[in-house]
This record gives sequence, C-alpha cells and structure tokens, in this order.
Amino acid sequence: MATKKKQKKKNKVWHAIKTSLKVFTLIMLSAMLVLGILFYLRYGKDLINMQEEAKTYIAKSTEETFRQAETSFVYDINGKLLSTLKGTKDVHYIPYEDIPDSAVNAMISIEDKKFLSHKGVDLKAIIRAGVALVRNRGDIHQGASTITQQLSRNIFLTHEVSWERKIKEMFIALEMEKKYEKYQIMEFYLNNIYFSNGYYGIEAASKGYFNKNVKDLSLSQIVFLCAIPNNPTIYDPVDYIENTIKRRDRILGQMLEDGNITEQEHDKAVKEEIKLNIKTIKRNNYVETYVYHCAIKALMKRQGFVFQYEFNSDQEKEKYDALYNEYYKESQQSLYKDGYRIYTSIDPKLQKELQKAVDETLKDFKEKGDNGVYLLQGAATSIDNATGRVSAIVGGRSQNLDGYTLNRAYQSFRQPGSSIKPLIVYTPALQLGYTSEQIVEDKKFKGGPSNSDGRYSGKITLRKAVEQSKNVVAWKIFEDITPTVGLSFIKKMDFARIDKNDYYPAASLGGFTYGASTVEMASGYAAIQNDGIYREPTCIVNITDSKGLELVTDHINLVPVYEENAARTMTNILTGVLKYGTGRGLALTNMSCAGKTGTTNDKKDGWFVGYTPYYTTSVWVGYDTPKTLNNLYGSSYPGNIWKQYMNIIHEGLENKQFKGYVSNEKTEEATVEEVEVEEEIKEEETNTEEQEVIDTPPTDIDDGTEDIDNNIPDENIDDDGEEIDDGMGEEPIEEEPIGEEPDIVGESTDNIGDYYVGDYQQ
Repeated sequence: MATKKKQKKKNKVWHAIKTSLKVFTLIMLSAMLVLGILFYLRYGKDLINMQEEAKTYIAKSTEETFRQAETSFVYDINGKLLSTLKGTKDVHYIPYEDIPDSAVNAMISIEDKKFLSHKGVDLKAIIRAGVALVRNRGDIHQGASTITQQLSRNIFLTHEVSWERKIKEMFIALEMEKKYEKYQIMEFYLNNIYFSNGYYGIEAASKGYFNKNVKDLSLSQIVFLCAIPNNPTIYDPVDYIENTIKRRDRILGQMLEDGNITEQEHDKAVKEEIKLNIKTIKRNNYVETYVYHCAIKALMKRQGFVFQYEFNSDQEKEKYDALYNEYYKESQQSLYKDGYRIYTSIDPKLQKELQKAVDETLKDFKEKGDNGVYLLQGAATSIDNATGRVSAIVGGRSQNLDGYTLNRAYQSFRQPGSSIKPLIVYTPALQLGYTSEQIVEDKKFKGGPSNSDGRYSGKITLRKAVEQSKNVVAWKIFEDITPTVGLSFIKKMDFARIDKNDYYPAASLGGFTYGASTVEMASGYAAIQNDGIYREPTCIVNITDSKGLELVTDHINLVPVYEENAARTMTNILTGVLKYGTGRGLALTNMSCAGKTGTTNDKKDGWFVGYTPYYTTSVWVGYDTPKTLNNLYGSSYPGNIWKQYMNIIHEGLENKQFKGYVSNEKTEEATVEEVEVEEEIKEEETNTEEQEVIDTPPTDIDDGTEDIDNNIPDENIDDDGEEIDDGMGEEPIEEEPIGEEPDIVGESTDNIGDYYVGDYQQ
C-alpha cells in the first residue's frame, strides 16, 4: 500500500516536471518565435539582401575575377627584364598545377583543416566565434573564416570588422563552393592573399623574397612563405624574420601531425637556414618614363582614341582634352594592374653609351640648383633606322635623385635653331623643284636675318648655303615655298608644338613659339634617311597580356612625307656639312654620315642631329631655364656627344653607303655666264678658307667650326646668324608631367598656359 502511494506520488512529481518542461519549452519556443519575428523584422530583409547580393557576386564572377591587379613587365630588345609596373601590388598569377603540393598542404594544416570537406563555412568554428562574441560583449576577437571565406573577403569585400561583413562573407563562400571546385578556390586563394611588402600571391612572394619561382623552392622556404599571410605585419620577413621562422616551425609541426610530411622531412626543413635574396631592379629613370609614355599611348590607340594636333576652336580643344584625359587615366591605370608583357626596342648597350656620352661631355659643369639638379643639361634620342623605333633615350645627366626626374628628351621643347632647316626648308624645296647645285643669292636685305659672320657670299649653290648654314638663303627659300607649305611637312610628322604664330619666315631659322623635342627631331631626320617615309617614334614593339595574347602588334604606320629623290638629295648635301661646313670635324670614323648643327640666340640652345645608314641621333644641350653658355654651338657640346656615341655604336659595322639619288641638275653645256659664276664661287671659297685660318677665335674646346667663316657672332645673333627672338627670352621651358607618375625632380617652373607635349595636353 505504501509502495503504491510512493509510486503515485512519484508519478505526480514526474507529471509536474513534464508539465513544467512543456510549459518551459512552450515559453522558450514562444520567446524564440518572438525573437525570431523581431530579428526578422529587424534584420530579415538585410539578410535576404545579403544572400541575394552574394548570389549576384558569384553569378557574375569568372576566373578572371580572381586575377586582381597583376604586375606588368617591361623587356628590352634582347627580351631581358627591364622594369616592372606593379602600382601598389606585385602580383604574379600562376595556375594550380604550378603551385607546389606542400604550399596547399601547409595552408590547409594551419588555416582550414576541414577545407576539403566543408561547404564554404565551418559551423563549429562559427559557434566558437559566436561564444567569444557574447563573452566579449560584441567585440570580435576570434575568427571563424575558412579559406573560402578569406577569399570571399579579399575579392568582394573590405576588411571591416563587423558582423554584417562576416555574414556577407559566409553567404559568398557558400555560393562560391557551389560554382567552383576546391582546387580552383585554392588557386584563387594562393594567388590573392597578401605576403607583406607589396607581394600578393605566393609566386610574387617567392620572386620577391627568394628571387625564384615558387616551384623551385625547398619545403622549408615554401612553408616560410605560408607563415606570412596570417599577419603580414608581425610575420614580415624583412623586419621580423624571427617571427616568421617560429611560425614556419609551427606549421611544419602541424603538417607532420596531419601526415602531410615525414618526420625526416620535418626535421630537415626546421634545420634549414632561411636566407632572403631580395633582388632590386635598378631604376633606369629616362628609359622607364619614356617606355610608360609610349605604352600608355599604344593602349589608348588600341581603345580607339584618335590623337589630334590641330583644333578649329577652343571648344573643340576643350572637348578633346577632356576625352584625352579620360583615356589617358584609364590606360595608365590599366598599365599598372592588368599584367601586361611590354616588349620594347630599347637596347641597353646603346642606352649605356648614350648616357655616358652626355655625362662625360658635360662633366665639368657641376653647378646645381636648389633642388640638387645640375643646371646645365643635355638630352638625346637615338633611333634604329631599320625599324624607326627608339633604341636609346637620355633625358638628362645621371644623378642619384629620389623618384623619376624630368625626361627632357621627350618632355622638353626647345628652339631647334638651324637644325630645323632640312626639315621645313631645304628638303621641301628640293621636292618642289630646287636643285642642290642651283644658284641662290646670299645677300642681306631689309627685314631679313643676318648671317653669323655679317658677311654675304652673293651667288652660291644651294648645297653651299646648307653647308655654311646661310640664314639669308634659308629665309628667302622659306618665303618662296611659303611657311604654310614648309611647316606642313613637320606637321605630317606629328611635331606637336607648332603654333599659329609660327607661320612666319623666322621659323625657317628655328624661331618657333615653343620648339621641338629630341624625339621629334630624331624622327624627322630618320624620315629623310628613310627615303622620306616617316615612322612614328616609339619604343614599343608589341604588348601582350599575361597569357601571351597579343594586344598591340608589331606594326608601325608608314607616312610618306618627302619624295624619295628629295630625301636622298638632302642626305647627299648633309654629308657635306660634316666634311666642309658647320659640322666639319664631326664626321665618324669609317662610316658614312650626314647631319646638321643648330644654335639659338645668345647660345642658349645647342643642337646636333645626324645619321648614318644604321642610326639617327639628335642631341640638345642647354639650361632648363634658358640662358647663354659661352662656346655653346651645335658643333661643340652637342656635336661632341653625337660623335662620341655614334663612333662607339658603329664599331665593327660595315661601312654602308647612303642610298644614291638621281641628279636632276641641268645636263646641257654650261653657258659662259654660268662658268663665270662658278669661277667666282670657287674664288670666294678659297678666300673664305683663308679667312677661317686667320680669324679663328680662341675657345676652350674644339667647336668643330660651327661658324664656317669663324668670326665671333654679333650679340643676340645665333651662330647661324638667326637675328630673331627665340620666343622664350629668359623664361623657363615647359615640360610634360608623366600622367600620375611620382613627382618629377628638376621640372622647370614657368607657366604659359595650356600646352601640348607629344599628344598629351597637361
């Protein structure tokens, strides 16, 4: 009886407990339901939006989505690495098959042991993180990210620490696992994670820290790299290599525990000494800035941009400028992030010799400005006549300065003096019916220029007028063919700074409003050498993407500028400049050569432009802020640079002759009057040679007889007698900024309004 009462009492207790549990459960479920409803009302729409956003991200993604900001590479003419363009990231993308198994195993062991089995998220890890979140009152102190989640964050999200980002990350990871295979996710991951010091991806890190491909590293080196991404600051190999090694050893222990390596492999890897081999590529200032300039132009053309040099109105110009800037910025950004392979015509041997010639010739001028830049400067451009491409370019004297410096070879525009005459006066005249032996009159006239020696030879041949750089003759012929016609020839060759105020006779002597660059001058003379066919100067041979697909082809447009016979006749005449004229003494050893000198008012700018069958090279010497330099003639410092460089690069080459020309002179017997004229010319030449011996002024260097009559030029008249305003006075020159490149050291400070450099308005 007692037993029954006890049992009945126990049943009542259990009934009460069950009832209580049911009530508690009901209350909890109701509370959860209420909380769920409240949570949904508060966060439901956000969660649904986050999930939909994640689906959209992954649906639109392709394998290319995970190829972020890949480093571009520049190669010289021999296919050797010249420079890299990585912007803020250095990325070398490699396919999964090139990633060592040890790198994959190391990351799984230390970052995500369940990587091969989970569906994008690790629920147990999330619970642990949730507990930590509650314990720390909302502050996130413990991560729960799988490798897939980390990849989701790196590609699609920011590194903001918040629960919203965490949920987004989870949704994206879940969607990613549905679309991509595990090996693809691991490939994306190892090519995108950060390895400190600007290196993104394990291949970039391998090249950066060991100067090797990752597939060529040892187990110890690979795991050493895998130690970095967990905290790229703490495990930075450059500053905290001890920390990196400690984490390497920890990962090796995990790999041993997981059965990914043997004990012997573990012990060997731990004992291996890590020696970094951080190779820095020497910056080639002038080459790099010019290569980037040419590459950006090539990419702009590929996108359909049409370069323009003349405008009918200010509105048209403004519209062009806006479009130009848009294309330029886009192409520049692309250059730094799209992993191009840029193959150039730059020849490192020629580059070295051209820089050496500039530095050695100007070495005695040691005065510097407040910014530490040499005041007296030189610039030069050398073109391979076989291709029309730039082989070497020097934008100034060598100096150890921070950042990129002004590249005067293509960014500075200076008065070309008499070196412009073959381009806009004499070759056009030959094309329009003048002949090399035609008699012209060298006679002073009102409103015209002066010859350098103040003397006039009367009736002479056109050939002799060129050799002696007779300003009067050039002026009168330019007036005859008209400035419009003369300037049209260099406009066909994209001389960018031709101004409406240049359509006057003074332009025949180089009296431009702005001037020309050494790149332009070299390309103009190269056109004469190339039978009158102009090829746009560039150093780009071709550009491919990282997979080898050609984007910019090996093609240069050929633009007929001068007729073949006019060009060949001009070359024949210019060979005489180096034998008998203002460039006498600058002829090369055992090599056919032609060229022309040029010097501007008060010896502010000196030029020499010349060529052989192999190369065309233009040289400029002067101050960034124009001022007089005693003994500066085209035949002095510029000519000496040209001769030193050209002699060296032609050593061992066959002495080719220039292509012949067909004489279009009169063939009938000369009249008595013509014979008398010829005799007068010969007599005058004899007297001139005697005068040269008597009146040679003392100089510090051999000036190469820039002034054929060797009288000291009048004040404010150039060596070629240009009695003109050089259009610059004492104002400094203008140069082009390199888009958004680092600040340029040594840039001059004038401000004369908007200007065009090449085809870039800044």
